[in-house]
Amino acid sequence: LKRMPGLVLAVVVTLLRAGFVAAKIRFLAEGALSWIASLRIALTWDFASAVTPSTVGGAPVATYAMSREGIKLGKSTAIILYGVLLDQFWYAVAVPILLIGSIWLDVIPPEIGFIGSFTMMLIYASLLLYGAVLAYGLLVNPAFFKRLVHLLFKIPVLRKYRRRAADEAQTLEAYSHELKQKSAGFIFKAFSLSTMAWLARIAVPVIVILSLLPADEVMLVFRSLAMNLASLVIPTPGGSGGVEGLFAIFFGPLIERTAFIGLAVFLWRVITYYSSIGLGAIATTWYVNNKIEEISSRSEEMEEVPEMEH
Repeated sequence: LKRMPGLVLAVVVTLLRAGFVAAKIRFLAEGALSWIASLRIALTWDFASAVTPSTVGGAPVATYAMSREGIKLGKSTAIILYGVLLDQFWYAVAVPILLIGSIWLDVIPPEIGFIGSFTMMLIYASLLLYGAVLAYGLLVNPAFFKRLVHLLFKIPVLRKYRRRAADEAQTLEAYSHELKQKSAGFIFKAFSLSTMAWLARIAVPVIVILSLLPADEVMLVFRSLAMNLASLVIPTPGGSGGVEGLFAIFFGPLIERTAFIGLAVFLWRVITYYSSIGLGAIATTWYVNNKIEEISSRSEEMEEVPEMEH
């Protein structure tokens, strides 16, 4: 019972993270989405991220969900890409913080050795490179993604969708130009919402561990940041299997009673991963039902037309 307040706080922070993601989506859509719609998209994004490899992520599904909320697909793509880009900007700030912190603290666990440390540095460098490509496509040369779409839809299987893809690519380019014109205040607010969502994500494992037993709070925060960044490239659905191992590697040495490591991993995954699947499944089902109703309505209309002609 004495651990319940900490675990309840972890749940609240997890929900706050979803709220910040929803706020970012609504802000980037410039109020064209309601709060409920934005939250549905955020939960669907989390759900897709939880059931697809971390290297794929839930961005394509989030784009589709936003288009189902009435935003044109091209604009939805630009908004989601811009949201991802804001995360990349955050990584660009977080990685130097980790490197500076490493001067005084063992941010990367010594137990992983030279190969492990080199791999972590490679992961962080890859995140920064990916962010640079996104920034170039969205902020410097919006025509880059348009050319990429044209090239992709030359593939025979996709060729029949080429005209529609070209129209959406045009919308994507147009909205990218709009984003380039945004004020520093707009970018700062959007970046702040993205940062708050990530701080909430980093805080959850720290809160879970501290609810079980005392530990070095500063080290926990740095290790949580390092672990969450490393988990982005684990090629399994939601990082399953890999993130549990990362949790044990990064936090295990900081937990005096090793018996609590397994419990901490379990509680953390239930609060974050499995809650994302549960809530996200509800949000995703709404889109599925909405699509089914739309198809059913079209079928009824097609059946009515011949009757009227007759």
